[in-house]
Amino acid sequence: MKSPIGLTVVSIVLTMSPILACGDTPPPKTASDTKPAPTAPPPAARLPEKAPDSPTASAVRISDEIVHACGISPPDAYFAFDSSNLRPDDTRVLDQVAVCFTTGPLKGRQLKLVGHADPRGGSDYNMTLGQSRADSVAKYMLGKGMDKGKTDSSSRGAMDATGGDEPSWARDRRVDVMLGQ
Repeated sequence: MKSPIGLTVVSIVLTMSPILACGDTPPPKTASDTKPAPTAPPPAARLPEKAPDSPTASAVRISDEIVHACGISPPDAYFAFDSSNLRPDDTRVLDQVAVCFTTGPLKGRQLKLVGHADPRGGSDYNMTLGQSRADSVAKYMLGKGMDKGKTDSSSRGAMDATGGDEPSWARDRRVDVMLGQ
């Protein structure tokens, strides 16, 4: 007759045998293992102290020239990692820009939109993501009556990125809204 302790040991060894058979190979990383934990960015010029905790967060940085000419309050949001979606809060400031460029003091002027990305990812990917962000803002502005011929979107990808951690990367993910030439 076998002892209960012996059966327990055999049972544990048999249960663990698939794990032991894997040897030194670690399990593959999942998406949740590789995503950085969200943190609040430090204060920056005309940007909020904390990025919103939203999968659709965005950032629209309006140039001082447009802010002054149109009487706009500074925008306050960031693009989420790997996103080009606009938030409802951003559309409020974009509506003000659209009115200023269609019927206000900057009527008839050129609007330049430049998309940016943080430095993670390859250069082609970051250029494409920056362009997608700029195009997202352009599409919204065209829907508000902006003339397509007066709206120019481009990307700088991660070329101007200065971040080295999540708070500073959040500031790198944006669209700059400027007067065009």
